[in-house]
Amino acid sequence: MRGFSSPLLVAGLALTALVLGAQPFPSQAMVVVALVLLITARFCLIRLGITQSRSTALALMLPLLLAWACWWGQPRPGPLDPVRLLASGDSFDHSSRLPLRSSIEGRLLSDSRLLRDSRFVVDSCRALLAVNRINGLPRHGRSEVQLRPCPRLLQQGWRIRVHGLLRAPALGPHSLLPGPAERLQQQGSWSQFWGDQVEVLERPWTPIADARRQVAMRLQQLAGPRSGGLLAALVLGRAQVDLPLDLVKAFRVAGLSHALAASGFHLSVLLGASLGIARLLPRPFRLTFAATALISFLMLAGPQPSVVRAVLMGSTVLLINEGGGRSRPLGVLLATLVLMLLVNPAWARSIGFQLSAAATAGLVVTAGPLEQALSKRLPTWLRGLAPALAIPLVAIVWTMPLQIVHFGSTPVYALLANLLVAPLLVLLTLSAMALAWLCLLLPAGLLTPLLNWISWPIQHLAGLLIALVRWICTWPMAQLFTGHPQPWLVLLLVLGLLPWLVTGLRYWRHWGVVALLVCSLSQAVVQMGDGFVVVHQRSRQWLLARHRGRAVLVSTHGDGRSCWQARRLSEAFGHARLDWAMVLDPVASEAASCWRNLAHTVLAEHQGVMPLQVGQRLVSPGLEVRPIAAAEQSLQLRAGRLRWHLLPTRQAYWSWRDRQGLDGVERQPLVKSEGLTGVWLGFVPTSLERRWLVQHTAGRLWVSGRASGSFSMVASAF
Repeated sequence: MRGFSSPLLVAGLALTALVLGAQPFPSQAMVVVALVLLITARFCLIRLGITQSRSTALALMLPLLLAWACWWGQPRPGPLDPVRLLASGDSFDHSSRLPLRSSIEGRLLSDSRLLRDSRFVVDSCRALLAVNRINGLPRHGRSEVQLRPCPRLLQQGWRIRVHGLLRAPALGPHSLLPGPAERLQQQGSWSQFWGDQVEVLERPWTPIADARRQVAMRLQQLAGPRSGGLLAALVLGRAQVDLPLDLVKAFRVAGLSHALAASGFHLSVLLGASLGIARLLPRPFRLTFAATALISFLMLAGPQPSVVRAVLMGSTVLLINEGGGRSRPLGVLLATLVLMLLVNPAWARSIGFQLSAAATAGLVVTAGPLEQALSKRLPTWLRGLAPALAIPLVAIVWTMPLQIVHFGSTPVYALLANLLVAPLLVLLTLSAMALAWLCLLLPAGLLTPLLNWISWPIQHLAGLLIALVRWICTWPMAQLFTGHPQPWLVLLLVLGLLPWLVTGLRYWRHWGVVALLVCSLSQAVVQMGDGFVVVHQRSRQWLLARHRGRAVLVSTHGDGRSCWQARRLSEAFGHARLDWAMVLDPVASEAASCWRNLAHTVLAEHQGVMPLQVGQRLVSPGLEVRPIAAAEQSLQLRAGRLRWHLLPTRQAYWSWRDRQGLDGVERQPLVKSEGLTGVWLGFVPTSLERRWLVQHTAGRLWVSGRASGSFSMVASAF
């Protein structure tokens, strides 16, 4: 415990209690966490030389913080939340099990945006609504309004009334494929309102939202939707700008997602420029410049967790340094995070908060020692690159466990990409912020000709950055898909990395190597194993078969949404591209290019490829599908030692059942006799069919239904 003071330890333990309390653990697990945290805290405080009574008092504070975070940080609907109407049946038609038509009133919390799947649902948009009334009765909560068709842009702050249907959002088809319900839960909403008529009741003055909208609109008008959207994101952050999905994905694959998310990087650029301009002025003027930069950044980017963290830390360090004191970065970071989670414990579940806190901790704890080590080991003519190498490398390593947990992948060339784009990114960030101030301060008559002249080089620099990012994405193995490991493996990864990241733990590095090897080998065994993943959502079905790091897919539908969900499924399990995909949908769609990008070989009747005939097979190493003789539309899919019968239609089921030649004689179960792992049905069986299946199958049985669900199984790789 040397070199670690008691205030820092107490702050670190308090932060741990708040973070753990905000996680959706079961109550029994939360009690265990509280006991372990209390015992650990008391032991560590006594080791620091604190008296037994004082250490006990400090340790007893942690369960209180844990309970506070658990009560205020766990997502739960209030007593007047709109979802209570669905649960209680106040607006529910029990005969049809469909919500009744109603009207909803409230205030918009965001501008309306086109739906992500707007290619398939024309003229649709959505916005988050703070609900005041439903059918004239007071209600309090949040609901997502979806308008079909979308009449016009609805702006943040407007009071509106919408007529339509109140519904519960759909759950994701798999735990690794979150759906609208999981997305809305992060925003404190548990319901959706599908509307077809909207009335604007009030248009209040919203200067901050108007300023954000004006900056984004002007920059996109000047530089186009892509370059202008990038410039707007450098000022406002991705949360305030509707960027093209392919551009967002390109920055993520290149390891540059932080450039699009308002964070400490953008504030450091803005604050550094402001202090540089005011460096010769008296201290009150310097503080005024800095305060203007901090407040404007917070107002334009919005109170996102990463923005709030950056502003609080920046203002604290600035005041300490300007007052002649000396700040302790780690202490400032811990105090900032504890204060934020005391105010809003739910921020602990925010991915942006987690990544921002981890990256900043890395810069505070590891960047300095790593920079010194690189300066000693690099050749003399390369020592100037030590800071440029240390900062992105530290941020990448400290955030790697979080990237693997949340995304199941990590960018391979992130360090090189950051080195290549860093000068251009800093220049573009300063230029975009200058353009934003001009858009807000100058009148329209003077603004247009001036910006047309100024924005020309900036627009081309933004295009150059986009081209550079896209080029990096084309490099071999640009993104390493690791799959989503088990929590204990992630914990083992963190324990293995800590001795290499914290100088005080360097004597444990040999154990860190062992932990990293065990973690890597364990995840490799899972990825190399034989397995089937069966997922269904409403009428759509997907089967992902895996064998020794390879994968294939069978889908019942061939439309664009099915292909998009199939890509999410394959990437969630660590497969960048499939060996082959079989689409059982004969109806033509416009998603042919999507399926071709997903798999090396696509067998789809609606793309002009005839289905497999008896005697034909679709094969890749260890993975095979073939028609079953004399059984119409039925298939047998093999992945290593696992074999499944696929019966997509009731006719296929009848043919398979009749082929057995059942005559009432007691027989061995069919699945066992045929050596099958299971049978999959692409339809909802009747009670009679279900009874027959229970009697004559002995293995895994998947029955598709109206509700979303999934089943997965993995066999050992060895």
